[in-house]
Amino acid sequence: MLTLRTVRDRIFRTVVLKAYDRRCAFTGFQFINGGGRAEVEAAHIKSVSAKGPDVVQNGLALSGTVHWMFDRGLLTLSEDRSILLSNQINDVDGVRKILLPDGRAKFPESPKDHPDPKFLKWHRENCFKGIALS
Repeated sequence: MLTLRTVRDRIFRTVVLKAYDRRCAFTGFQFINGGGRAEVEAAHIKSVSAKGPDVVQNGLALSGTVHWMFDRGLLTLSEDRSILLSNQINDVDGVRKILLPDGRAKFPESPKDHPDPKFLKWHRENCFKGIALS
């Protein structure tokens, strides 16, 4: 049975993945399964539980592991799109190997689809754990 939440989740996923060309903003990965479905996920920057809206400016396309780390506050983004890693990550070198080489997130081509800085600030202040590694 489809609920209003399920429909909103599907629309949010579709809009975010389209904006990011079905690529992870942190790794650049674009894995497509045998059925043609993108393996990247639509992540909320400001969580739904914190009243974050289902809009593309509150979303990031992230691979599963990166999404998990982002939701748990082990990764976040600075104002200049630099990917910040928490000092609580137990395999920093392994994480750095999967991130984009320049250490900066790739946003959609259209500036109107870029994350809203207020949502990124919220994530840094309310989700990110520990101290950012340089």
